[in-house]
Amino acid sequence: MSEPTPVFDDLREESEELDHLVAELTEERWALATPAPRWSIAHQIAHLHWTDRAALLAVTDEDGFGEVVQKALKSPDSFVDEAAEEGARLAPAELLSRWREGRAALDRALRAAPQGARFPWFGPPMSAASMATGRLMETWAHGQDVADALGVVRAPTDRLRHVVRIGVRARDFAFGVRGLPVPAEEFRVEVRAPSGALWTYGPEDAPQRVTGPALDFCLLVTQRAHRADLALHAEGSDADRWLDIAQAFAGPPGTGRKAKEEPA
Repeated sequence: MSEPTPVFDDLREESEELDHLVAELTEERWALATPAPRWSIAHQIAHLHWTDRAALLAVTDEDGFGEVVQKALKSPDSFVDEAAEEGARLAPAELLSRWREGRAALDRALRAAPQGARFPWFGPPMSAASMATGRLMETWAHGQDVADALGVVRAPTDRLRHVVRIGVRARDFAFGVRGLPVPAEEFRVEVRAPSGALWTYGPEDAPQRVTGPALDFCLLVTQRAHRADLALHAEGSDADRWLDIAQAFAGPPGTGRKAKEEPA
């Protein structure tokens, strides 16, 4: 079995926090629009449920996951929206129940995964811990969309360290997916955690640097806020360019979010 790792507990806690946001919503509020175009709160939860199910198949049924990949390849530009739309048509109580059951099953499967095992995914194969980290990132990001739709300001937690780590490691992908030259040198990233700790990545003397709050970095790399609305600072032209294109998720470049309008 996998060694105990905090990311499994952190994923569970992140999911439970989002669950608390939606558990008592009326049917009308499940239909509220979120910042993602054409996606309601129900679409957001349906997407998380679908992706949890895909992750569960990847861990427990490689052939079943392969069938999911083949379906996705047949409609690469629409399969995410189609899956969310299918789930959003369920009654809210049914969707909530399925999401809870699916994420509980995934939690059990990840904790039971053999030490050192790697599982297929839409990108490179991943360990159980990496799979959980990716699920946490998505849960947090889509939870932000739900919170924004409800007008709720969530208190950030140090669970964000997992999102920061993915964002830092995805730097080269963000350049490559846009056909841009990948910087040869590592960047220095220093972000302040919600607890006040300083999380650092890369050489201390690197000339290309990014600094700021961890929450803002996570909002940037999940494309939940525009760079202009965040307190992130870049030193060096490559680091500055990265803040314009950063993404922590696989797939084509996202459209991101528009900057907030300046007050009149």
